[in-house]
Amino acid sequence: MTHENTKPIKNYYVTTPIYYANARPHLGTLYSTVLADVASRIAMIMGKNVFFLTGTDEHGQKIAEVAEREGISPQELVDQNVRVFKNLWALYSINYSHFIRTTDEQHIRGVQEWIKRLIKKGDIYKGEYQGMYCVPCETFVLDREDSKKPVTCPSCGRPTVEVSEECYFFKLSAYQKKLLDFYKKYPSFVVPSERLHEVTAFVKGGLNDLCISRTTVTWGIPFPNDEEHKVYVWADALNNYITALGYGDPQREKDVPTWWPADLQVLGKDIVRFHAVYWPAFLMASGLELPDKLLVHGWIKVGEQKMSKSLGNVVDPFVLAELFGPDSVRYYLIRHMAITQDSPFNMSEVVARLNADLANDLGNLLNRMLALALKHNVAVVEPAKQLGTAELELRDQLWSMLEDFSLEMEEYYFNRAYGHVWKFIHAVNTYFHTQEPWKVAKTDLKRFSEIISATAHSLYAIGVLVWPVMPTKMEQLFKALGVSLPMGENVFEKLAVDPWHTRFTLAQIEPLFKRFEEPEMIETETSKKPHVTFDEFSKMELAVGTIIACEIPPESDRLYRLEIDFGDKGTWQIVSGIQAHFKPEDLLNRQCVAILNLKPRKIMGMESQGMILVAEKPDGTISLISPVDLVDNGTEVR
Repeated sequence: MTHENTKPIKNYYVTTPIYYANARPHLGTLYSTVLADVASRIAMIMGKNVFFLTGTDEHGQKIAEVAEREGISPQELVDQNVRVFKNLWALYSINYSHFIRTTDEQHIRGVQEWIKRLIKKGDIYKGEYQGMYCVPCETFVLDREDSKKPVTCPSCGRPTVEVSEECYFFKLSAYQKKLLDFYKKYPSFVVPSERLHEVTAFVKGGLNDLCISRTTVTWGIPFPNDEEHKVYVWADALNNYITALGYGDPQREKDVPTWWPADLQVLGKDIVRFHAVYWPAFLMASGLELPDKLLVHGWIKVGEQKMSKSLGNVVDPFVLAELFGPDSVRYYLIRHMAITQDSPFNMSEVVARLNADLANDLGNLLNRMLALALKHNVAVVEPAKQLGTAELELRDQLWSMLEDFSLEMEEYYFNRAYGHVWKFIHAVNTYFHTQEPWKVAKTDLKRFSEIISATAHSLYAIGVLVWPVMPTKMEQLFKALGVSLPMGENVFEKLAVDPWHTRFTLAQIEPLFKRFEEPEMIETETSKKPHVTFDEFSKMELAVGTIIACEIPPESDRLYRLEIDFGDKGTWQIVSGIQAHFKPEDLLNRQCVAILNLKPRKIMGMESQGMILVAEKPDGTISLISPVDLVDNGTEVR
């Protein structure tokens, strides 16, 4: 424990960040979720009662913008993306207890109740915000450097925009000293420790009060008693960790202490400030205990860049599951991605590690033992009446490994913990090879059975420890040994004193792991798009036109209603979500390229008869696609 809490000691609460539902999940989101799932399963084999929370963050400016581009409502957009998240979690055996959505009525009421309580307490007040804002991250950015230089977002590095608007503030500045005192008293609050050093330095630099509402965002939780304002996305999103337990619900709030505070909150390093500064301050203001530990992992990098939906270098976890199987992908993420640093994703390395660690080290050990035992009619393996020197040494290595594993897992260093497991697997392979049971079977079946028993006991212990990482594969291993994993008791503790008196009933199974060849390519979000034939492309009618009218529809801060002259083809009405990037005068009398034979669709009640083409730059800004030289309206683009 990092600090004192009053909830039942057998209860274990673990959370993932809630994922932004503006697009499909990628390997980075899977990584966070697998970390939390493995932590929850380790708690289960230690006899804990587990509540595992994950979910989706469904409000904000980006959600509304994507929905407008796709011609659907924000609710329809998040509904369809949530289905993809849930399908992916099922595919990867993510055993969550509850999937929260920030559009859930229970969550909305909980957030509004939290705001009312803090207004009454005096920790929330109305004011005016003037400063820089990162649209992609939906983050207000403090300019602490040379004000003459462009201000970039500290999370994504992209340019920010200046905003000025009325909003409600949370008195973050009032909690600066309390936060610093807390960090000093509980230095293991954040893992790894260097992340806490970064957070401490940020807080020591001074905290301004935090804007928690927007008037320019339409898709969000209405601010209580002032519905011109919407709750700012982080004040909305962070509270999911307690609203999921019943916070703000008169019928369920008494049960919050059953699980809160969280034992572990898993997150990526790009959102550590929100979780290690804003979130603890929110909890202090609310009179709630702080989480026991924040596990802050590094980024998965493709090439030299962080994996990001906006950067388009996203590895599709559905494709990885098809190539290698979900359990093998889970293993690679846990065993070969270091918590303490960014980790490269390299297909050659994935194939090499899966073949060496799984097919060779673990799978081959089980296959050799089963084949040899069944060949010599030793399907029922009785425990040895007395362990020999080699067996005692092997059991001591197991017990030593359990201590090392436990020590690493106190700080949730998964890759190090499972490094110790694989070191023991190597030891079992060495034992099996050194004892030469294939020779012993010809002369001494009693000794042969003792070797098989020691190997089976070792494989059972390995299966227990690896089950949190590869649950499906380890269930198959247990089946081959004729045992099961007892739930509801501290299996880990029993392993540490196990006298190796178990009786095994062996059964032949298909090999646990197969060897892989490196695929020609790994699909990313940009590479997975299906090819179109020339015949399909030729069906598109592209033409140049001149924008002759540009109007802002009522109640829209993102759309323009454009009238475009396409010469002999007539004047067309096109509704486009480009208001944030152009003023009307920037568009009037400019030529553009549009697709004219799309099926017309309704956007906010207006018929859009085509789609203009734009190019999106890495910083999120867009440019209008126009011919270099002036051409006649209606000219076809080939």
